[in-house]
Amino acid sequence: MPNSLLKSGRTIFAGDIVAEYWMPKKASGRAVIICDGAPSVPSKKKLAEFFARKGYWVFHMRYRGTWESRGEFLKKSPVRDVEDVVTGLPLGFTDVYTGTTYYLDIREVVLVGASFAGPAVILGSRMPEVTKSIAIAPVVDFRVETKEEPFAVFVHQLTNGFPGAYRTEKKNFKKLLTKQFYSPVDLAHLIDGKKLFLIHACDDPSVSYKPTKALAKKTHATYVEYKKGGHLSSSLVMDKVLWRRIEAFLKH
Repeated sequence: MPNSLLKSGRTIFAGDIVAEYWMPKKASGRAVIICDGAPSVPSKKKLAEFFARKGYWVFHMRYRGTWESRGEFLKKSPVRDVEDVVTGLPLGFTDVYTGTTYYLDIREVVLVGASFAGPAVILGSRMPEVTKSIAIAPVVDFRVETKEEPFAVFVHQLTNGFPGAYRTEKKNFKKLLTKQFYSPVDLAHLIDGKKLFLIHACDDPSVSYKPTKALAKKTHATYVEYKKGGHLSSSLVMDKVLWRRIEAFLKH
């Protein structure tokens, strides 16, 4: 389907969370919510169009306090932002430009995210509305650092490299190191691994693959490991070979 036939727009969930959306060509009861890594420029058009062509409504959200969204980043867990989008879908959403309101009968919700978004899609999978979650190179434990990118460097990147894009107080970053805020490893007992498809590369310089592998084993999640690949991005989902595995997982 040519890109010109993919209708898209912009909406707001829960009064704060801005999301771009793409429509599938035919009526669909399936939706994909794309969550961003951090720091990251919110540009997921190719990935969004990929899923739209597969018959999904696609929503690319911005966490509260980041980019166009209102609020304060990390005042609450980004998982809460994901939950607000998921619960907002059956209520209908309005295009901010045209004023058109859409009411969807969504029966399948898939969460997709990489790196920092890993906890959002993994912990978001606990919602009964969420059928599956795909996490690429997820940070499942912020206390496990790599030499190339320790936690302090991550904070410096957000606060100094993207001024204005991530609006928060520095004290909020410390929440990421606590057990109950945004940490899948500490909440593994609440996670249904049958909903999870985890992907990681052994040579990832930014996020260690070992916690992801351990989480997959503990929760009995589907786990795909690459010997090489570095810090994988969500665009990997579009790889033809990997997509066949993901597609079978989504249909199972």
